[in-house]
Amino acid sequence: MANSLSRTGKDIAEIYDRHKDMVYRICYAYMKNSADTEDIIQEAFVRMIKAGVDFENAEHEKAWLIRTATNLCKNNLRHWWRKRENIEDHTNLQAREFEINDTFKVVMTLPDKYKSVVYLYYYEGYDSVEISKILGKPQSTIRYFLSNARKILREKLGGDFDEK
Repeated sequence: MANSLSRTGKDIAEIYDRHKDMVYRICYAYMKNSADTEDIIQEAFVRMIKAGVDFENAEHEKAWLIRTATNLCKNNLRHWWRKRENIEDHTNLQAREFEINDTFKVVMTLPDKYKSVVYLYYYEGYDSVEISKILGKPQSTIRYFLSNARKILREKLGGDFDEK
């Protein structure tokens, strides 16, 4: 890819168009409301522009955005003012760009350490080796997280959960 400092507005718009839906789904899984999700998406792409990252290929570009968005969500949820928010303020907000089925709703209730791994594995099609590189965790940890998440999903979804 071209040097990121010489990227044009068109190049940035193309990157945004390629990855906005994926980043939205990842952020929505953490934030659980459209307003906060859109704020995090904006921040992730602004960071990409400011950092001037020179991506090696399309997979590196995608992995960088996944990791940045995930970290921004986690940081946002740990912020002191989040503990003071009333969760009821966010219950009636709707997602905008993608359908949320019952399985995805259950995935969103998983603990954070499982949520990203399950999303990347089942929704984005990455294998455990690729996920370990994206999240910077050992492969064995990723497989352990997937195994535990599957157990939780089996309990919550019963026969509706299909591992493939």
